[in-house]
This record gives sequence, structure tokens and C-alpha cells, in this order.
Amino acid sequence: MSAMSQPGRRYRRSVRLLAAAAGLATAGAFAAALPADAHESERGGHGHGPSRYQDVQLLSFNDLHGNLEPPSGSSGRVTELQADGTTKTIDAGGVEYLATHLREAREGNAYSITAAGGDMVGASPLISGLFHDEPTIEALNDLDLDVTSVGNHEFDEGARELARLQKGGCHPTDGCYTDKKFKGADFPYLAANVLDEKTGKPVLKPYFVWKKKDVRIGFIGVTLENTPGVVSAEGVKGLQFKDEVETINKYAKELQRQGVKSIVALIHEGGSPASSSYNYDCDAPGAGDGISGPIVDIAKNVTPQVDALVTGHTHAAYACTIDDPAGNPRTVTSAASFGRLYTDTTLTYDRRTGDIARTSVASANHVVTRTVAKAADMTALISKWNTLAAPIGNRAIGYISADIPSTGTESPMGDLIADAQLAYGKELDPETDLALMNPGGVRAGLTYAQKGTEGDGVVTYAEGFTVQPFSNTVNLQDFTGAQLISVLQEQVSGSNAASPKILQPSSGLTYTLDLTKTGADRIVADSVRLNGAAIDPAATYRVATNSFLAGGGDGFTTLGLGTNDLVGTDDLAALAQYLTANSTATTPIAPPAANRITIVS
Repeated sequence: MSAMSQPGRRYRRSVRLLAAAAGLATAGAFAAALPADAHESERGGHGHGPSRYQDVQLLSFNDLHGNLEPPSGSSGRVTELQADGTTKTIDAGGVEYLATHLREAREGNAYSITAAGGDMVGASPLISGLFHDEPTIEALNDLDLDVTSVGNHEFDEGARELARLQKGGCHPTDGCYTDKKFKGADFPYLAANVLDEKTGKPVLKPYFVWKKKDVRIGFIGVTLENTPGVVSAEGVKGLQFKDEVETINKYAKELQRQGVKSIVALIHEGGSPASSSYNYDCDAPGAGDGISGPIVDIAKNVTPQVDALVTGHTHAAYACTIDDPAGNPRTVTSAASFGRLYTDTTLTYDRRTGDIARTSVASANHVVTRTVAKAADMTALISKWNTLAAPIGNRAIGYISADIPSTGTESPMGDLIADAQLAYGKELDPETDLALMNPGGVRAGLTYAQKGTEGDGVVTYAEGFTVQPFSNTVNLQDFTGAQLISVLQEQVSGSNAASPKILQPSSGLTYTLDLTKTGADRIVADSVRLNGAAIDPAATYRVATNSFLAGGGDGFTTLGLGTNDLVGTDDLAALAQYLTANSTATTPIAPPAANRITIVS
């Protein structure tokens, strides 16, 4: 899967700045006037009773992934498009700043809702992941989150653990981490399309109705139907994941029957805008023409009874309009990931109809800059959990000579992980030939600059955990050369044809990826070499992968067909062992050149 949508794993280890361009670009499509009968007195409340139209603020974000501290490297920056067409990057993220931005945004808004689009937890840095994401739930409670959908990562540890995050209670194995019992989420997790196989009913609430005085707005929450394809089998055991559109339309009807006419869908599935700039106007080519991906078809088919879609999963930033089935424009938003952005949407509620006046909906993404004051309660929360994590997290596991980034079709970080798994595989079995790493499992890069007081170039266990925060094991399997070629072709064909998932190769494996071609033909088969020798279709190759890939995850069905399986230690331990064995303070590891795949475009 893409680097922005890492599959779940079986277990996890125990200012506000709005560029003028953003406001113009994203809100402009909805700047039409209110209906003709919405006079100023009806909206402004100048009369004796409540006005007919009530602006309701909807603040939203998605894919936090337990990033309580400011993310490092490219994971902690956003790109902003300037008026002259150039771009600049802005440091962003961290719940201390997110809390300040959200609280400032709410000022002066009597009617304000905060909602999220899933993946609040999972693939989390050490400060949260080590404690089964209790710290993130605690932070979201303090952020006054009202409601969120589940995402695929909410199922990393299975439905029972998700229920614990919702309802509270100490972890069944690790117990309580503090002298206080974990109380669970103050907000509802919505899982309308996730059914218990035995009962056929949603494992959590399908919808939630937000109420204030006479204003009622319904929220329906779903995750991507393909969650079983991006989460380990153990995580989704006993669950069924239904079609997003059919589920939303079903519960929209139910809400309508209850008299709830204003409805927002929280959807953990997303799209890819034509630009990586958060303030890109994806409606500039035409309404919704600047975005592609699964969310487009979903948006075009969700019932017009739904007034707005808050989305996620792809870690992209957009505030677009996509026509609903009736041909009317409807806002579709996503706020990147890791708490770097939040979306501010104005929903104008019509008290006469109980519905949203769609023509007056306005939405824009705002940067969670780090130039505002830190929220003191979040600073205290981070300090508390960091103190508990410090004995484990501060341990040095290696040294690097420069940043090792995780970006690109082939990334230096991905290559380093593959090299570490190959080295570990050879310890288990000297006949191990190569290793392949899924790009979505590379959650971050390593930065040369010190994060705390460890010193520049020092890699701590906590930093390694941020890169590989799951307890996947390193597995060895035998494949024929023909199967190995098929694995490489599955990167760009089948379920991965539209959005290729390029496996990160270990040293010695080279080939050409021709992006001018389509499907499996993008892999130039006769270019594939192992240590300079062509792949023999009939020969047997010993391959190291993580357990997610070994189970056929991410559309790599051939990887699920290996033989002579051998299960080793967890992937982070393999990475830490490699760094420790191959680096010292005076001889640090240099970033791999990321030149094993020759890309033709």
C-alpha cells in the first residue's frame, strides 16, 4: 500500500495560518449567496427570536496516528502555494499547537463541532504506541473531539482492543500504566460499515447526532471497505466490512426518518489532489476535477441527503467540491495527516427545514503552525507519558551521518530497512537471498539533528519506533524465480494498478520500472537482477519480508504462497540490531543511495 496508508499490524508495541490563496481557492466555490429568502435579519439574529439561519462551525482533521509531539522531517511540514506560483514549506503539527489552534478557532462560534476522519491511533510514535494509544485518546478527550469515524488502523489490535479504547479499562495484558484507570474515549467512534460476523450488527455506533438547542446534525462514520486488505488477518478477525456508499445511504435514510435532515459523512477513504500544496484549488480545473482516487466515486454516489464529506486515509490535503447524484456541488475535505492541518467548514443550518443550506457551505484548510503558544495541558500530558517511556525510548541504537528520508518511489529509509531484514534473515538462514519491504510500513525517516539531548546523528529506540511502530515479525519464505517476478509485477498491477505500491528492495536486487507502460508491463522483466545475475524462473530464492507481506497483504497475493516458512523476531528489533552492528559514533551509517530501481517516466 502507499506510504500514506500503512496496513495495520497484528500488535503494536507495548496560529492559525490560512494563506490568502487557500481562502480564495477553497471557499470560492461555495461563496454563493444564501437562498433568496434568507434575509440578513433572518441570519443575523437581529429579531426577537432565533434567526432562521444558524452558522455551525465544523472543525475536522484525520489520520493523527498518535502524533502527540511535533512530527520530524517531512512528516512535520506542509507545502504552501504562493500567489506567484512558487511554494514554501511550513513546519506544522504537534497536539500542543493543534489544541491552541482549535481553541482559538472556536472563539466567537457558539455552535462549533469538532470531528475526525479516522486513524486517530495506530502506527503511532513510541509516546503513544508503547501504551496502546491511551495517551492519544486522553489527548483527544482534552481537545474536545466530538466524534470520529474508525479507520483501518483502529483495527491494528482487533475489535476488542478498539472497544477498550472506546469504553475504557486497563489493558488485558499490560495492565494500567498510571495510578488511574484508563477511562476511554469521551467521544463516540463510529463504525457503520463494520459488522460483527455473528450478529450482523455494527461493532460500534453507526451514527451520532450532535445537538445544541434546536440544531441537530447527524454524523455517519465508515472506514474503507478494503480494510481487510490493509490490516492483518488477526486485526479483522470476526468482522465484515461493507460498501461505504450503501452503508452511508442506509443510515442517512434512518436519520431522515428520525427527523435529522442535516448529515455529515465521516469517511476513512480518500483521494489524491493534483498538487501536494495544502491550499491548492482542486476546483480550479472544474468542480472536483483536481482530485482523483476512490473518494471521487464515493462522493458521486452518496445520497444528496448528506451535506458534506470529511475524509482521510490518503494523508492528502484538499477542500474540493464534487457533485452529488443530483448534480449539486458538495464539499469534500481532508486535512493531510499527523495533526499538521485542520479544516474549518461553515455549515449554514436552516431552522425552517432542519437542513443545511448547501449553497452557503464554505471550507478551507488551516496550517497547525508552531508559532502559537503551546497548550499547557497538552505539554503536561506529553511530559507525563514521555517520563514513562524514557527508560525504553532514550536508548541509543545507532548512528547516522545525515538525514535518511522516507520519501520517494524508492526511499533511503526503505532501502535501509530492507538491508536490515536481509542481514537478519542471513543470521536465521545463510541461504537468504533478498528482502522486500512494503512502502507503507516505512512510517517516517531518521533525522540527523537531535530530537532531545541525545546528540546529533544518534538514533534512539524511540526514533526507530516511529519508523517501524508495529510488531511485525521478519519472516523467511522460499519462492521460485517466476514467483519473484510475479511479486514485482503485483506492485503495479491488479489491485495496485491504479496506485502502485513499490516494495523497497535490499542491496543486490535491481530492476527497471517503466512508468510509461501500463500494468505488469511496467516491470521490465529481463532487467531484474540479483547481485548482477538474471533471475532464473526455475530456481528457488529465499526471501525475507515482514509478516504482513508474508500473509499476502497489500495485494501481494504471491507473497502469501511461499513455502518453507521461518518466523523470526520483530522488525524493529531487526532494524535496531542492524544499526547497532554497523555504526558507531565515529563511523555512522550513510543514507543508502536509493538507486536500486531504475525509473523510466
